[in-house]
Amino acid sequence: MKGHRSCAMAPCVLRSCIGVSQAISWSKSVLLLKRGIMTACRSPPTYRKCHSYGVPKLSPQEVSSILRINEASYDVNSSSVRAFDANQLSSNIPIEDRICVARCRYTTGMLFGVFDGHGGADIAEVVSQRLFDYIALTLLPFSILKELVQSNLDLCGRLTETYTEVTLSPKLLHIHNKSLRKYAIQILETGESYDFQMQQALSQAFLKLDNDLSDEIQDIKHADLELLPFAIMGACACVAHIDGSHVHLATSGDCRAVLGILSDANKWICKPMGYEHNTDNVDEMRRVLSEHPKSEANTVIKNERLLGQLAPLRAFGDFPYKWKSNLLKKLLLPAFGIGIMPPNYYTPPYLTAKPEVFYHHLTARDRFLILATDGLWEQMLPHKVVKFVGEHMSGKQTLDLLRLPRKQMTLDQINEILMQRHIGLSKKPIDTNASTHLIRNALGRTEYGVEHSRLSAMLTLPDEAVRNFRDDISVIVVFFDTEFLRHSPAE
Repeated sequence: MKGHRSCAMAPCVLRSCIGVSQAISWSKSVLLLKRGIMTACRSPPTYRKCHSYGVPKLSPQEVSSILRINEASYDVNSSSVRAFDANQLSSNIPIEDRICVARCRYTTGMLFGVFDGHGGADIAEVVSQRLFDYIALTLLPFSILKELVQSNLDLCGRLTETYTEVTLSPKLLHIHNKSLRKYAIQILETGESYDFQMQQALSQAFLKLDNDLSDEIQDIKHADLELLPFAIMGACACVAHIDGSHVHLATSGDCRAVLGILSDANKWICKPMGYEHNTDNVDEMRRVLSEHPKSEANTVIKNERLLGQLAPLRAFGDFPYKWKSNLLKKLLLPAFGIGIMPPNYYTPPYLTAKPEVFYHHLTARDRFLILATDGLWEQMLPHKVVKFVGEHMSGKQTLDLLRLPRKQMTLDQINEILMQRHIGLSKKPIDTNASTHLIRNALGRTEYGVEHSRLSAMLTLPDEAVRNFRDDISVIVVFFDTEFLRHSPAE
């Protein structure tokens, strides 16, 4: 593909080892608890006789090979977007995260998205393959939309040029095209007079796809029940539409995005583009509670989860939290058992895919945008993520704040620690890909730099234990063209 700068594998590595599940357990799918990273007691290199995390099982070369297997970098040079780096590291087997990047064929925008699946990978897969078509369709000028519908050609594959391969089965592609055409006709029936707003268009595309997924799963024509397991899976999404100096960010769930801004004093500033939709978000908690009777105040959110079960408060799929009780009993209860019915299920829907949409007008101070699933944000604070990428652009290493390992240390001992930090700061980043650099530091950083034994330990955790320490991590770093933005009109 034109614009390809460097890539460890073919463009399809932006998604890893994916496909519709071949076998799904006929039992209630319960989300794994989010757990924090267990920290080991560390001491400076001078005072330890062995590695803090034991003798490394992997060599530095093996660690780098694992971290880089899914990385990709592209030169784009499309108005404000200069390039982007992307990478993924799995925790679940198979990985439940997805990444998608595309260019709109009939409009001038680019789309970047990260998708975090739960309960299985299939909804994240389907949403990542279909959502951009829904967005591109919603953004089409009326005349072009009318011409495409009248041509009677398949719409999927014609609306966007993706940097990933199509992985949906022929059957799912047929269903997608059928629903997409129906959506196009619905838009045409509204006429040309509606007042277009970008925020509303993104929200409409999210909700329309989620509604179509619901209808497709319920369609009695799918008598082989191939789509029924999709009903109990879900996916969070974070999507950026970048068109010139205009950035719109739509987020539904616990994926996040942040802007990296270089201040006049050459300091890196982190600007959040949206917030996680979980119980840490007070405004989101209030929204959910306000949509149900006061009699449910103690049951809608319980144990920091929706109905005591689901961590994200917005998501695609997860229809046991959206469908009416009689539909759950008719379709899902026979297949998945009584456990599929959430407790205290009185006034559905409790969950929505409707995104929050944020806008930012780019200036020459805006250098990059980072989109990532919550596997990254669980390991690093947003302002540190921005600093790591910013310093990486300058070929510099970033360290955590120094914490002395014990009290009453001598000046010679403190000086030795400072010397170790000086060595760490003098090292150049070993990854050219900014997303890989973030993943490496998220899992292996210490106040002295990336510790190989820690990184090796995090990459060799047994399958049954790895989710206790880290989640799937997917990252896109979008780099802006400073010269283009310098000559762009002010907001």
